[in-house]
Amino acid sequence: MRFLLFAPAFFLVTPAFAQDTGTPPPPAAPQQLDTGKDTVTIGAGAVYMPDYEGADHSGFSAVPAVIGSVSGFNFQLIGNRFSADLIPNKPGPNWDLQAGPVVVLDLNRSLLSYIDDPRVRALGKRDRSLEVGGYLGIGKTGVITSQYDQLSVSVSYRKGVTGAQRGAIWSPTINYLTPLSRKAAVGLFASAEHADRDYGRAYFDVDAAGSLASGLPQFNTRSGWKSWTAGGFATVALTGDLLHGFKLVAGGSYKRLLNDFADSPIVSIAGNRNQWLGGAGIAYTF
Repeated sequence: MRFLLFAPAFFLVTPAFAQDTGTPPPPAAPQQLDTGKDTVTIGAGAVYMPDYEGADHSGFSAVPAVIGSVSGFNFQLIGNRFSADLIPNKPGPNWDLQAGPVVVLDLNRSLLSYIDDPRVRALGKRDRSLEVGGYLGIGKTGVITSQYDQLSVSVSYRKGVTGAQRGAIWSPTINYLTPLSRKAAVGLFASAEHADRDYGRAYFDVDAAGSLASGLPQFNTRSGWKSWTAGGFATVALTGDLLHGFKLVAGGSYKRLLNDFADSPIVSIAGNRNQWLGGAGIAYTF
C-alpha cells in the first residue's frame, strides 16, 4: 500500500456524512427516519495518487474504510488513519463540538517498488512511522442551503513517535457538506499543513550520501508551511438512502507543496509541487 496520508479527504468525509447523527439528509417523511441510531459504514475504493509526496508519477492504491457512530460518538478508520470524536453529537440542526485522538501510520517512501523515479529510489526507503496526536473542531448543521447542510472547521496535531521521523505537523481544515436529496450529497474541503524540521529531514532532505547515490544536489529542509489542499466529492445511494444501504463515492483534490518542501530536489527536480488525486469507491451503511 502506498502513501495514503494525503489521499482521499472525500473518503474521510462522505461515508461519515451518511452516518453522522448530526447531519441527516432531508427526509421526505421525517418521522420514518431515525437519525439517532447507531450505524457502521464499511467501504473500499481505488485512488490514483502520486508515488510519494512530491512525485510527478502516479499510480493506483486501494483504500479501505470503516466508519461508525455509537451513542453519538463517531470514529473512522480510513486507509492508514484512525480518528475518533469523543464528544457525542446531538441529532438535528445543532452546534457540534469535536475533539479526540488521531493516529496515522505514515507510509511515505516506505516501499521502493511504488516509486517510479530511479533517483528517489536511490535515496533509499523510509521506515514506516507511527504518528499520534489529536484534533479540536466545531461544526454547525443548518448553515446555507437547508437545516441539514453542515460547515465545520478543525485543527489537528500529530507527531511521529516511531520509525522514520519524530516530526510534528499542524493542520487546519474546513469542510462543507450538503445533501441534494435523500440519495445524493456533495461537499467541498480545504486544508493546509505546517511541518517542522524533523519531518522535512526525514522526507525532503538530501544528504551527502544520498546526493552521491542519486545525483540530486544536497538539500536541508527548514520548517514551515508544507502544503495546501482543496477538493470536492459526491456520493449517491444505490440502495436505500444515505443513512442505509450501498452508495458510490467519488472525488478529487489538488495539493500544492510550498516553501522548502517544494524546493527540495525530490520535488523540484525529480517530482512536481502540483499534486493531483482522484478516486472512487463503494460503501455500505448498516
